[in-house]
Amino acid sequence: MTAPTPAARLRSTTGHGRSPAWLLCLALLTFVIGTDDFVIAGVLGEIAADLRVTESAAGQLVTAFSLAYAAAAPLAAVATARLPRRAVMICGMPVFAALNALAALAPTYTALMVCRVLAAVTASMITPAAFATAAVLAPPGRAGRFMGTVATGLTLSLLAGVPLGTWLGGLSGWRSTMLFVAALALVTAAGLGLFMPALDKAPPLTLGRRLAPLASRPVLVSLAAMVPGAAGGLMTFVYIDPIAHALSGVTTYGLALLIAVIGVAGMAGAWLGGRGADRLGPERTIFLALAVQSAGTLTLTALAWLWPGRTPALLLALVLACWQIGGWAFNAPSQARLLRIAGPSGTEALALNTSAMYAGIAVAGSAGGLALAAGGAAGVLLAGSGFTLLGLAMFALACRR
Repeated sequence: MTAPTPAARLRSTTGHGRSPAWLLCLALLTFVIGTDDFVIAGVLGEIAADLRVTESAAGQLVTAFSLAYAAAAPLAAVATARLPRRAVMICGMPVFAALNALAALAPTYTALMVCRVLAAVTASMITPAAFATAAVLAPPGRAGRFMGTVATGLTLSLLAGVPLGTWLGGLSGWRSTMLFVAALALVTAAGLGLFMPALDKAPPLTLGRRLAPLASRPVLVSLAAMVPGAAGGLMTFVYIDPIAHALSGVTTYGLALLIAVIGVAGMAGAWLGGRGADRLGPERTIFLALAVQSAGTLTLTALAWLWPGRTPALLLALVLACWQIGGWAFNAPSQARLLRIAGPSGTEALALNTSAMYAGIAVAGSAGGLALAAGGAAGVLLAGSGFTLLGLAMFALACRR
């Protein structure tokens, strides 16, 4: 009789109650990486003043991180395909911490840029491994929920990590923000070392056989659909300031409350998306999430045209919450579906999916800027609706095939 593998033993003993400690460590991992990605936006002024560059130049640190992440993710997945995911994460997080510590010591803008790019490359290697590990170690029928829990780390980084890092930067300077991220990364590495169980070894496949499923049409169309899907979901968030002002004329305090509502709704969406992937199936959950997201942006578009400047703040908050729930509910089922159809290329497919998502972020910023200049807040919302509907149509095509 063949002895059960380590992962199989763990799945057989994982209960259906509270989340295991290793899963919370994976959520902390995505929280740290999400915080590091977006927290720069909160300390742009301090960086620009300290390193004697413009705020526009400082903002390119965010762009460089995103582009480096998108470009490196598939290459990093291939390079680490034969390595144990546990070792990749446990060894990668201290490297990520060291790069953030070096960023805190960077004497020039160029040195800081190099540290940010290298941190992005390291993050692109770790994050897909975290999602794939959650799916592999999940009990039968709960892979979506476990991946949804990992995704909540990203939403929590926007709700708590970025505001906390921004506050710390204002209190002690932007370098303390980088040290804060480095400390969190070391805590994560320690937690993974203590709680992450041993994983099954990857099958000894050749590189060609491992990457072959990525050439299938369902995988390629699903990856392509992520670009407009992510662009439509993130465009409203990128331009939330002019949108909220155009619809309700909210103050800075009111905008902060709206962003908090969006953050909480995003966490709820990630949780619901994971449960939906397990109960309804990934395909149905994807369609439902994108439909809710489309309905939210179309409703906001109608409010911008019919009720400009007079939309009640409570109504605006409710519609934004529904839109964000749909946006984040789309994440876990799309990844669960990719893992299922990509077979042995699962981790590589997730890495490409992340690249497509970051490409969507870039599209959201550029296309949203053009739409804002051409049609104001309503133009941004209409463009976001169009991208979301395009993503929905492409996912329908991918699932049909």
